[in-house]
Amino acid sequence: MLKNINWKGILMAFTWLVSLSGLVVLMSFIEVKKASQKCKDLKVILPGRNNFIERNEIDRILLDAGGALIGRDLRDINIHKLENSLKSNPFIEFAKVYVDMDGVIHAEVRQRQPILRLINRANVQFYIDENGLKMPLSENFTANVLVANGLIDEDFSGKVDTLNTKLAKDLFRMAQFIKADTLWDSQIEQLYVDVKGDIEMVPRVGNHKIILGDADSLQSKFKNLLAFYKKAMPKVGWDTYKSINLKFANQVVCSKNSLNTSKLVVDSIPNTVDSTMVINKELTKN
Repeated sequence: MLKNINWKGILMAFTWLVSLSGLVVLMSFIEVKKASQKCKDLKVILPGRNNFIERNEIDRILLDAGGALIGRDLRDINIHKLENSLKSNPFIEFAKVYVDMDGVIHAEVRQRQPILRLINRANVQFYIDENGLKMPLSENFTANVLVANGLIDEDFSGKVDTLNTKLAKDLFRMAQFIKADTLWDSQIEQLYVDVKGDIEMVPRVGNHKIILGDADSLQSKFKNLLAFYKKAMPKVGWDTYKSINLKFANQVVCSKNSLNTSKLVVDSIPNTVDSTMVINKELTKN
């Protein structure tokens, strides 16, 4: 009869029971200690140098949410309320508040990281962060990010919110793409939406505009632009063209920067990074 007993299962169940009991005792001990312990200190972890929100603002939020903390009984401090108050700030992406065994309250804060500053047609300005969420400007710090303006209808209520229009989502995708590449991040300084609804890029080097249209096929468009920069620009100079149009598949269409403007249609072979540029034809001068 004893041979049919699952001793291994019984031993495992007993081990779990002992572990669970130990955990309950430990938690009880922590709660008892917490009930009789006072807050000895407050430590705020706020990484980064360029802060939309400063340490004194963190202290103010915690003070408004929970009153003076140091010297108070820990059982009288609502840790969850402190944490939620930090999370409600539009410049804070992540917040965690906890108490250690020594009675020290820790507040870990991570700020939102903008990648685009958007100015809509009503001249309302706001940031779009790396998660595609709208956030307000800050009086403490101005982020050095790409700027987008022109005929943009995306509105902003002043609170953290998602993007509503396709155009704003396209601008965000372009900002993501540009920021991820060190070359384009250093070359492109502005996005502009023209009367046709096309998105244009303003470069730092060269007296020309780059017409992207929308955010479709960004990999191909920028590959064509890079090939054009490498093959054509060294021969003709950076100020030869007033516009470089990348809207058309596998083509770079350029307009010369002169009184009698001529257009060049330049085909690209985007199969490799080292694509060659071949001038296909020169259209009749306007």
